[in-house]
Amino acid sequence: MAPPGILRSEMTEPGASAAIVTGLSSCHGCVKIARAEHLLRRSSTQESPVASAASLGGPSPETAPEGKPKLLHSLKHGSAILALASSPEHDAIYAGTQDGEIITWSLSTFHQLRHVQAHKRSILSLFLSPDGTLLFSSAGDPIINVWCPRTLRHLYEIYGTYDVGDIFSTAYSAQHDTLYLGAQNTSIQWVRLGDPSAVVPADSQKHPDRRNHRFFDSKAVGGVSTPRRNEDRWALIPRANTVWEIDSGSIRNFAHYGYVYCMLMAKGPTVLVDEDDDVLISGSGDGTIKLWALGRGTREGLDEGEPDRGTIEEIMTLGTDDADSVLSLAIDGSFLYSGKLDGIVELWDLDTAQKLRVIKAGEADIMALQMACGFLWTGSTDGHASKFSTVHYGKYQHPTDKIAQKYQCLGHWKAHQGKILASAVVNYHNEQFYITGANDDEISIWEVTGSDTTAPEAAEGGDDPLLSTLVDFVSYKTVSSKPEFAEDCRRGATFLGALFKRLGGDVEMLSTEKGHNPVVYAKFSAKQESAKTRKRILFYGHYDVVAADNETGKWATDPFTVTGINGYIYGRGVSDNKGPIVAALYAVTDLMQAKQLENDIIFLIEGEEEYGSRGFKEAVRQNKDRIGHIDYVLLANSYWLDDEVPCLTYGLRGVLHATVCVDSPRPDTHSGVDGSFMMNEPLSDLTCIISKLKGVGNRVQIRGFYSGIPALTPAEEARYDDIVSILKRGRSDNVSEETLKKSLMARWREPNLTVHSYKVSGPDGSLVSSHANSHISLRLVPGQEVNDVAEELTQFLLQQFATLESQNQLTISIDNKAEPWLGDTSNSIFRTLEQAIIEAWPDSFETDSSEKIASGSKSKASKPRGPLYIREGGSIPAIRFLEKEFKAPAAHLPCGRSSDSAHLSNERMSVVNLLKAREIMAKVFRRL
Repeated sequence: MAPPGILRSEMTEPGASAAIVTGLSSCHGCVKIARAEHLLRRSSTQESPVASAASLGGPSPETAPEGKPKLLHSLKHGSAILALASSPEHDAIYAGTQDGEIITWSLSTFHQLRHVQAHKRSILSLFLSPDGTLLFSSAGDPIINVWCPRTLRHLYEIYGTYDVGDIFSTAYSAQHDTLYLGAQNTSIQWVRLGDPSAVVPADSQKHPDRRNHRFFDSKAVGGVSTPRRNEDRWALIPRANTVWEIDSGSIRNFAHYGYVYCMLMAKGPTVLVDEDDDVLISGSGDGTIKLWALGRGTREGLDEGEPDRGTIEEIMTLGTDDADSVLSLAIDGSFLYSGKLDGIVELWDLDTAQKLRVIKAGEADIMALQMACGFLWTGSTDGHASKFSTVHYGKYQHPTDKIAQKYQCLGHWKAHQGKILASAVVNYHNEQFYITGANDDEISIWEVTGSDTTAPEAAEGGDDPLLSTLVDFVSYKTVSSKPEFAEDCRRGATFLGALFKRLGGDVEMLSTEKGHNPVVYAKFSAKQESAKTRKRILFYGHYDVVAADNETGKWATDPFTVTGINGYIYGRGVSDNKGPIVAALYAVTDLMQAKQLENDIIFLIEGEEEYGSRGFKEAVRQNKDRIGHIDYVLLANSYWLDDEVPCLTYGLRGVLHATVCVDSPRPDTHSGVDGSFMMNEPLSDLTCIISKLKGVGNRVQIRGFYSGIPALTPAEEARYDDIVSILKRGRSDNVSEETLKKSLMARWREPNLTVHSYKVSGPDGSLVSSHANSHISLRLVPGQEVNDVAEELTQFLLQQFATLESQNQLTISIDNKAEPWLGDTSNSIFRTLEQAIIEAWPDSFETDSSEKIASGSKSKASKPRGPLYIREGGSIPAIRFLEKEFKAPAAHLPCGRSSDSAHLSNERMSVVNLLKAREIMAKVFRRL
């Protein structure tokens, strides 16, 4: 027997120029990533019976239409993806990586669920038991681990007493409760999971980590053993509840004459066995595929009552041992597909053992095969995926018997920038997904629902329209601050109005004579039974967005094309504010469909919030009778303090924007020719008076600026203490809680003045500009009246300018103003929101049924008891206006996380947060 990891010469393929050497101390992830490149390629002397797609009446992959399915989402990780599995029951995608990790993502929201260091070497296979209760993984270390698919708890660890090298493939028979594994040393081993005699102590000296290796641990007289590799991350591998050792008799040596690269378990795939019998199918580097009957083993040497450990019996061999390596397998009834080198897929009939067809799927090696929706899907080492029609006779039988229309390449597209090494298919909520993983560290989820015309039920009813609606909504470039996007803003408003109307709303476009973007009004009426008790809730939002300049390259994706990555959707407006608007709309439609809409919901969605809400007040006042009485105002236009704890916003600062101008009676002059102390320069005058606005400690010098601000109460200070305590848990810096608390209060409950810019007339150079202006803003807090502050600001600047005795002229323009807002956290809408948040995010809070939930309070050593009540430093002009105009209390629900990058490049929103926002608003709309 050759040393483990080195194939004997008779195991190599004929005509090979060199032996394949893959030692156990090498990087085992590279074995799978590049194995097609390292496998020996022979010069075939016989003409290959390859039937190209073109010869069958269809296009070849190179000439076929791209046929690219919809890329639903991308998952990025820091290591190559070598194995994939998926489970609709557990709402999970499982990935095995080159670094030996298993990572799970949610199928519904695509956010990462769990992560575990599973093996010391690269994971080479990953699959679920048929009943979905066990997750098996194998790797470059000779160990098989069994996990709980829901929690990734380490249930069992399995190993053999032979040094078999890498374990490339595994398969499980539920009929025999037996696990089978295909290894680098060409053997197939097995173990019955219910065999109590296989259980051994965790510290067994036969464990691969402890037993001596006859090659690497051998030493001459006076020599030493080769030091064993060790890495810190290996200590993170959780201990298994039970350790099983494969019996020395449960092995089929030389099951193939090459690495056993792939295996699968099939139920009655050939007439040679009963239709209910499990059959093991294995593919190898020697070019053969073998079918194995699974049976009872001999009882020789077993005690009475001790279960036999089974056996395997070869019943069929397909191919010859001088053929190209079999890298992947997929089965469809009695039809078996095998993926091979150089883009070859072979089709075998297991009833007759005949090769029916050879399909050319490109030029690169086929590392992944799947059957889904009656089509064959291939993944290759050049990063391309392909879709082929098949002769499928089950649920997805195609409505044609013309063989010329079978095995055509219907699509061939670039799916990854690296080698596709794994794939999976899953039917989730009547949606069919094709999932690919590659060594570019990415997983791509492709939506293939509806690709089969005879399965309409798969395309009906399962697709949640919320995300597809948001994709369409974001595509409108509704940038209100730039005139060149005026038409886009109008189209966006029209789209939104049509959407409201299509979903049952009474819709009208509210506009003014000044030509501002329209306000979209929509009313959804409560069910008739609630006529006497119904409330009228106004949801405010805005469909306009800030500009997104992608020319500088700061955006990783097109800002107006929604892209899903790692559980987040990226695009301008997904968080501010199109995502929350769509979530609120579908919260209403959910209630209408369930006949649970207890209140009238009125949407007022403006189109110029990002540009000062121009025309909004006028449009509301002119149409106040149309809007009618309002009981509560709700908006969702901000973010949590971090990415973990949900919040409720009860306060916003107001804002006053002003432009201060100084003009000279003379034109621009040259500073050298005409400049002198006798001439007052506009920029100097402007700088002088602007500098007087703030004094020591950045205190604003305007008269009475701080006089109306209420003092900090003990209850409010306690709320800040709670917030700071939560924030400190996620920070690694040395900022004290007291410093952080002062910073929050300075930004939330203290006013401030900011000088934003200076501008002058004329070009740069040695000029004395005839005009200079400065844009300033003042952030105001409750207790300050914006009109009073504007008047005092004007008087202060005029007084300071008068002291200069300048011949220049001062002009002050109040550009925009918004009042500060402070909500009443004890009213019904805040109470209802709080309870809805706790129910939607139960894992975020400490629950104690014996105590009444207190707003913002928390257990010092654990989670908060409810959402954090926060104030914000920003301003939303509409909220206080609507509250005063309709005499209705307002509440603010932050939907996004602190890392959402609203107004910045790569704006995003978590799919989880979007769906939770929909759930929360539905509860509020029904309960108020």
